[in-house]
Amino acid sequence: MEHVLDNPAWNALISGNSNLSFGNEEVKYFDREVSPFAAFKESSAENFQTLYELIPEGQILLFIAPVEMEIPSPWKVLNCIKGIQMICDIKVEHNEPSLKLIPLTEEHIPQMLALTKLTNPGPFASRTIDFGHYHGIFDGDKLAAMAGQRMHVFNYAEISAVCTHPDYLGRGHAKQLLIHQINRIKAASEIPFLHVRYDNDRAIKVYKSLGFSTRREIYFYVIQKAK
Repeated sequence: MEHVLDNPAWNALISGNSNLSFGNEEVKYFDREVSPFAAFKESSAENFQTLYELIPEGQILLFIAPVEMEIPSPWKVLNCIKGIQMICDIKVEHNEPSLKLIPLTEEHIPQMLALTKLTNPGPFASRTIDFGHYHGIFDGDKLAAMAGQRMHVFNYAEISAVCTHPDYLGRGHAKQLLIHQINRIKAASEIPFLHVRYDNDRAIKVYKSLGFSTRREIYFYVIQKAK
C-alpha cells in the first residue's frame, strides 16, 4: 500500500496545502511564486501531457518520484536530484531554543529571498512564505538564519528552507530553528519530515541527532515545458 509520503506533493495539494492548489482532479500544481512543485494522482503519460497543456511555455517545474523514471516527451529534463526523505516519528524531547526566534512576515521577504539565493536550500520564491510558520534569527536587522514549513501532507508537516548565512555558520542557528519546528509540529499532534540531498552528509548528521531517520530515497526531476 502506498504511503502518503511516497507522493508528497500530490497529497499536500489535496490536504494541508489545498488552499494553494491549482489544476484538476488528476493534475495539480502550486502557483509558480509559491512553489515549482507539480504532481499527479497517478503518474502517467496522459497526466504529463495534461500538465504540459496547463502551464505556460518555458516554465520550470519540480516533479517528485519515489523511484527513478523516464519523463515522457515533450518535456525537457533539466536535472534529476537524488534525495533522502527523513521523518521524526519517535518520541524525543527537545528543550526550547535559547535564541530569540522572530516570526517572518511580508516585510522580511526581500531578506528571505537574498538568504536563500546565497545558500540555495531549495526552491524559494516571492510567495513561498504563504506555506507559513517561517521563523528567523536576526543579528540586529540582518537575517542570519531561517527555517519554515513547506508541504503539509495530512498529519505530516515538512520542514524546509533551513539555511544560515555563511557569516553565522557554526553557531547552532540551524539546530535551534529545527528544534523549534519539530516542537511546533509535534505540539499539533503531527509528524515532522524533510528532504535532503543524498550527499549532504553534514545536514543528514544534524537531522539524525534530532531524531530523524531515513524513510526512503526519493527523486526530484527538474522539468521544463520546452519553447
